[in-house]
Amino acid sequence: MVLPGLKVWRWILFACIHWLCRCTDVPVAGCVLCRVYMVAVPAVIQAGSEAKLCASLLQPNETLVMTVSLMADGQNKRLLHQSSDQEFHRCVQFQAPRVKSDKVQNFMVEVRGETFLSTEERRVMIKPYSPMTFIQTDKPIYKPGQTGNVRAGTPLVWLLRNGPMFCNGLLRGDVNHNRIGQWVNTTSSGNILQLSHPLNSEAPVGSYTIVVWIGGEKIYHNFKVEQYVLPKFEIKMNLTDKISVVQEEYEVKVCAEYTYGQPVPGKAGVKLCRPLVDNAVIPITFGLLCVGKSFLTVGAAAGFYIMLNVELSYVIGEFTFVDTPQIYEHGSIIEGKINAVRYNNTPISDMLVYLFEEKGWSSYLRLQNLTTDSRGIARFSVNTTSLPKENINLVVSDTPQVEYPGYRVPYFNRGQHLLSLIQPAAPDIKPSSSLAIQKVEKPLACGQAVSITIRYAIVGETVPKGSVAVLYLALSRGVIVQHGHINVTGDVTLTLAVVPEMAPVVQLLVYSMLPSETVIAHSMNFPTEKCFRNKVLVEFSPSNAVPGEENTLHLSARPGSLCGLSAVDQSVGIMEPGKRLDADKIFDLLPVKETTYVPYELEDPVACLRVRPRRSIIPHPYGPSEQTNDPYAAFQTLGLKLATNLDIRVPSCLSYQGNQYYRSYGEILMARPGSAGPRLEMAVAGGLAAPPPPPIQTVRTFFPETWIWDLVEVGESGSLDVPLTVPDTITTWETEVFCLAPSGFGLAPLVELTVFQPFFLELTLPYSVIRGEHFELKATVFNYLSKCIMVSVTPALSSDYTLTPLRDVQDSSCLCANGRKTFSWTMAPSVLGVLNVSVSAAAVRSQTACDNGVVNVPERGRVDTVTRSLLVKAEGTEKSHTYNWLLCPTGEALTEEVELQLPQNVVDGSARISLSVLGDILGRALNNLDGLLQMPYGCGEQNMALLSPNIYILEYLRNTEQLTPAILEKATKFLTSGYQRQLNYKNADGAYSTFGQGLGNTWLTAFVLRSFGKAQSFIYVDPATMEQSKTWLERQQGQRGCFRTLGKLLNNRIKGGVTDEVTLTAYITASMLELNMSVTDPVVDHSLSCLKNSTSDLSNTYATALLAYTFTLAGDMETRARLLQHLDTISFQEGGLLHWSQSSSETSPSLEVEISSYVLLASLSASSRSTSDLGYASRIVRWLVRQQNAYGGFSSTQDTVVALQALALYSTRVFSRGGASTVTVRSPSGDRCLFHVNQNNKLLYQERALQDTEGKYSVEVQGSACASVQVSENASLLQSCGARCPLIHSTGKYHGKELTTNMIIVDLKMLSGFSPDPDSLGRVSCWDLYPWRSCLVCVPLFKDDGSLFMQYQ
Repeated sequence: MVLPGLKVWRWILFACIHWLCRCTDVPVAGCVLCRVYMVAVPAVIQAGSEAKLCASLLQPNETLVMTVSLMADGQNKRLLHQSSDQEFHRCVQFQAPRVKSDKVQNFMVEVRGETFLSTEERRVMIKPYSPMTFIQTDKPIYKPGQTGNVRAGTPLVWLLRNGPMFCNGLLRGDVNHNRIGQWVNTTSSGNILQLSHPLNSEAPVGSYTIVVWIGGEKIYHNFKVEQYVLPKFEIKMNLTDKISVVQEEYEVKVCAEYTYGQPVPGKAGVKLCRPLVDNAVIPITFGLLCVGKSFLTVGAAAGFYIMLNVELSYVIGEFTFVDTPQIYEHGSIIEGKINAVRYNNTPISDMLVYLFEEKGWSSYLRLQNLTTDSRGIARFSVNTTSLPKENINLVVSDTPQVEYPGYRVPYFNRGQHLLSLIQPAAPDIKPSSSLAIQKVEKPLACGQAVSITIRYAIVGETVPKGSVAVLYLALSRGVIVQHGHINVTGDVTLTLAVVPEMAPVVQLLVYSMLPSETVIAHSMNFPTEKCFRNKVLVEFSPSNAVPGEENTLHLSARPGSLCGLSAVDQSVGIMEPGKRLDADKIFDLLPVKETTYVPYELEDPVACLRVRPRRSIIPHPYGPSEQTNDPYAAFQTLGLKLATNLDIRVPSCLSYQGNQYYRSYGEILMARPGSAGPRLEMAVAGGLAAPPPPPIQTVRTFFPETWIWDLVEVGESGSLDVPLTVPDTITTWETEVFCLAPSGFGLAPLVELTVFQPFFLELTLPYSVIRGEHFELKATVFNYLSKCIMVSVTPALSSDYTLTPLRDVQDSSCLCANGRKTFSWTMAPSVLGVLNVSVSAAAVRSQTACDNGVVNVPERGRVDTVTRSLLVKAEGTEKSHTYNWLLCPTGEALTEEVELQLPQNVVDGSARISLSVLGDILGRALNNLDGLLQMPYGCGEQNMALLSPNIYILEYLRNTEQLTPAILEKATKFLTSGYQRQLNYKNADGAYSTFGQGLGNTWLTAFVLRSFGKAQSFIYVDPATMEQSKTWLERQQGQRGCFRTLGKLLNNRIKGGVTDEVTLTAYITASMLELNMSVTDPVVDHSLSCLKNSTSDLSNTYATALLAYTFTLAGDMETRARLLQHLDTISFQEGGLLHWSQSSSETSPSLEVEISSYVLLASLSASSRSTSDLGYASRIVRWLVRQQNAYGGFSSTQDTVVALQALALYSTRVFSRGGASTVTVRSPSGDRCLFHVNQNNKLLYQERALQDTEGKYSVEVQGSACASVQVSENASLLQSCGARCPLIHSTGKYHGKELTTNMIIVDLKMLSGFSPDPDSLGRVSCWDLYPWRSCLVCVPLFKDDGSLFMQYQ
C-alpha cells in the first residue's frame, strides 16, 4: 500500500534521478565531469537526404574512440568514427538510406577506451516524403471557349531528385463531374511541366478540377468557368469590422481606382442592411441594423458592387486592469487601477463599477464599489491580511452582482486579473541551474546575422571561468541547419545566420553539461521571413509603358534556372483575389515545418526507477514550483533523439514497495503490482503531452487577359532579357515568376507594369450593319494628364464608307485634366464585307490657350489609333448553290459544263461566284471542319455534326500517312470541343438526350457511343463514360434481341431513316461492331438474331442498305450478298452515276445520301474486294460528291456523318501516291484559269473568285490524278413584305412532304447597332402556343454571323 496522501512532485523526481546513479562506467579519481558524451540526431530523417548529427565529448582523460552507426536489416552503416583525447563538439553530415516506406532503424553510439566502454542505442525513423508539387494556372477563372494554361512544378526545397517530371493528369469539370481532358505519361524538360487545354465555347459554368499524379501522389487544383466581364476598377473600403448596438454613426470610406491607377469619377452608394432573424421586426436606424451579421453593400455608378460582412456586437464597452501587479505577498496591500471605455475606446467618466474576488464557479465576493474619474480610471487598494493564502482572481463588473449577459442584451466585457501568491522557499528545495533563450519580437530577417541572448544561472557548481560550454542547435523542417558552442565567460550571445533553409520557422535549442553531470537546456521557436535559396528578381524596362510599345523583362536567378513567367491583367485579380502563387502556398506544401514531438513508435525502453522507502516524501504545501528544467523534454519537443551516458531522461515508471507506477499522457502515473495496483498522481517535470497530429502611336487591337505565359532558361550567366511587346490594354499587369535550379526554388516578388497613355481613345460601333443603313460612330477621348492638352481626332478616309460629323464637331478640342470628350459621325457603308474602321486621336501643339493655360504635349503616346472591324451585310436573304464534280482522267481529258443564271430578285452587287479545286474528295470537308453544316450546334443531336465527321477524315489521313501535325492539331481541337460539349447532354444514367435531361434516346446514345469509340485514338475519352452508356444501351434490348425506341429528337430528319425497331437495332448493332465487339457477344448475337428474322421484308430501302452494312461487319457474307443483289435491282443509274432513294415517288436528298452511303460502306467493308467492286463503288462516289455543299458536308447531320465515313473508306481503298493533273476553267467572257493538282498539294484548298456571275463555264481535267472541283454561287435575294415589314413578330408554317415536323428554325436578325444580351437569353421560357397540342420550347443560340437562332418544338 502507498501512504495516504502521498504525492510525488516534479522536484522530487529530479532529486531521485540525481540521487540514484545507474553508472556502469569505471570511475576516475579526481575527476568531476569525466568521459561524458552526448550525440543528438533527428528522430525522423528524410529518406535519401543529407542528414546531420551532432556529437560532443567532454573530459575524455584518455584516448577515446567514438563510433556512431546506423543499423538496419543486419547492415551497419558507420556515420562517425573519431579518436580523441581532447574535448570536441562537432556535427557531421551523412546520407540517409533510401526506402520506399517508413522504416524504424537503430542509431548506435559507442565510446571506447582502455578503461572505458559505454554504448547507447536509440530508435530513429527513415521516412520517404513525396516530392512537393504545386499546380499553377494562368488565371483562376476562365470564360467558355478560352484556353486554360497550367503548370505543374516541383520546388527543390524538398526535392531530392533533379530531373524531368513524369506524370499523368486529367481535367475534371462540368455539372456531371465528367473527365473532359487527360494527359498520359507526360514528361517535362525540367521540373516544370507546362500544358494547356481549350475549353469549348459551351463549357458549363462552375468549378473545374485539375488532378496530377506523380507516382502515387495526387495533387488537386481548382479553377472556375464563368461568363464574365473583367472589372476595370477596384473598390476599396476602409471600415471597422464591428458595429455596436449603441453606435449612432458608422464611418465608411470608399475609394474606387481604375486598374491603370487613376481615380474613378462617379457616385458611390452605401447601404447597410440586416437579415431578419427569427422573424423579429425591430425599428432600426442606420447603425443599429443587424443581429449577428450585417451585409454591407457598396455600389458605384457603373453598377459594380461588393459586399462585406460587418459583425453586429452587443458589447457596448469593456473594463481592463492597468498598473496592477501580477504577484503579491500575503499581508501586503495591493494597489491597482481599472480602465472603463466604450465600444469606440473612449473613456467613461463617473461610472459606478464593482470589484469582486472570484471564489469559484459562479461564486463571487464583492470587495469594493468604485467610481471612474474623467479619464475613465477607477483606483483601488486591497489589504490581503485577512484573505486566504492563495492566488486571487479579481473581477470588475458594471452590476452589483456578477451576471452573464442575456440573449441580445447589450453588455460590458468584464475585466479579470490574476494575482499570484509569492511562495516561500521550502527547506528541501534547492535552487537549480538554468538556461533561458530571450525572445525576439519580429520575424528573423532572411540573409541577416541575428544576435540572440541566452540568460543563464549556474548554481551549486564549482566551475572554473570559461570551462562551461553552451552548445546550440538550430533546426528547421526537422533538420539541423546550424550548430555551434560558446564558452561561458559573461553574457552569452550567439549569432545566428538566417538562411533560406530556416524558413518558415527556426527552432533553437541551447544546452550545457555541468560538472555535476547535470544537463540544462532550453528551446524556443523563432519565425523567419519566408525566403528561398534561389533569389529571383524581375524588372520591366521601362517600368511604365504605353500600349503596343516594346519593353524588356529583366530576369535574374541562379545560373541554370528554368523559370515560369506569367503576367495577367490586374482585373482578373480584382475579380478573383487571393489566388496568386505566393510564398505561403509554397511553404504550405512542406511535409514538415517544425517538429513538436517524437513519434510514439520511436520511444526507447527505459527500466523502472526504484525508489527506496527510507523516508516519507511530502510535497510542498502550496504546490510545486512552475519553473522546470527538463533537458530530455527540450530535446523531445524538437524531435531530437539524444544518446548520452548521463541520466537525463525521466523514467517511464517508478518502482516503489513492489508496485510499479506507469506514466500516461497527462502526467499521471498508473500504479500496478506486477500489473495492477493503487493510483499515484504525479506532476512529472517535462512530461509529454498527448502527441499532436502530424504537421501538416499606338494602334490598339490586342487585348488579352493573359499577356505572358512562358518557360525560359536563364543560362549560366544567371540573367536573361526577354523582349516583349506590351498589349494594347490600358491596365496594370501583374507578374508571377518562379524559378527552379539544382540549388533550389525561387519566387520573385510581385512586380507590376502599368500600361498607360496620357490620353486614349475608345470607339463605339456595332458588330454589323446592313448596306444602306446609317449609324452613329462615336469616339471618346480620355485625358489623364495633369495639364490640359489640345486633342485632334481624325477618322481614316476610305472609299468604302462616308462619314458626316454630327453636332458641329470640330477636328480639335481642348481636353483638360481628368476630362473626356466624345466625337460623333454618321457613318454610311457603301460596300459589302468586313471593313476596318480607324480613328486617331493626337495631342497636338497649339497656340490656343486651354483653361487659361498653355497646352501640354506629352513625350510618349502622343497618338492613339484604334482600329475596329465592321461587318457590312447585303440586304435581303443570302442563298447559295453549289455544283460538284469528281473527275478522274485515265488518259483522255474529262470535261464538264455548267450554266449560271441569277434570280430576278438578286440584290445588286451581292452575287459572288468562286471555284475551288482539291486533289482529294475529303479535302473540302477537311478545310471546313468547323462548318460542315449550315445549322446551329445547339443540342445533343446537332453537336455530333461537329464531332463525328472529323474522326473519319483523321482515320483516312492517318491510314494514308497524310496526317500532318498541323491538320492533327486543328482536327483534335474540334474533336475535343465536340466531346466536351456532348457531355452536357448526358443523363446521370449514361444515356444521351436532346438537352441532357428527360428520357434518354437510344439512337442518340448509340450515335454518341459509336463516335466516342472511334475518337479514342485521337483524343481522351473517359472509358467510364463509355461503359456507362454501353450498359444503358444493353438494358434497352428486348427479349427478341431488338432494341426499344426511347426518347424523342427535335429534328426528325437528324437520325436519317432510323424510324422503327429494325432500323434502330441495325444501327445499334453496327455501332457495336464498329467498336470491335465480337459477334459472339451475347448482346450482339441476340441483336443479329433479331435482324436475321427481318430480312424477309425488303420493302424499306433504307433498312435494306443498313442491314447490308451491318451483316457485312458481322461477316455474314450470304445475307450480305442477297441484300446487295436486291439493292442493285432498285438502284437509280444515270450517266455513269449510281444512287438509291427510299422509293420512286418519295425523294429526300438527305435520305438518298444516307442510303447510298450505306451501300457504299457495305461494298467496301468486306474482307476481300475485286476491281469490279471498286468500279461499282466509284459510281456511287461520283454521285455523292455532286450532293456536297460548299463546306464539304451534306444537308443534315446523319447523312453528313455516314457519307463522310463512306467517302473516307473509299479514299483509303483507292489511295495512290502517284499522278498529277491540270484543271482548266474557261469563263463566259473567255478568261482561263489553271489549277495544278499533284501529290504534294492534293490537300491544298485552291480557290479563285470568278468575275462573270452569269453564263456558261467549262471545266477540263487532264492528267492522271483525280480532282474534286466545285463551283459555288452565293447571292442575297430581296424578299418583298409590303410597305411595312414586321421587325420582331414572325410566324412559321410547314409545307413539306412529311405529315408533321417537330422543329422549325427561326433566324432573327438583330437590328444594326444592337446585339442580343446573353444574360437575357437565359430568361426565355416555355409557354403553350396551343395548349391542346404542345408546348413551345425556345432554344436561342448565337451564330457566328451574329444572328439569333431559335428552335421551336
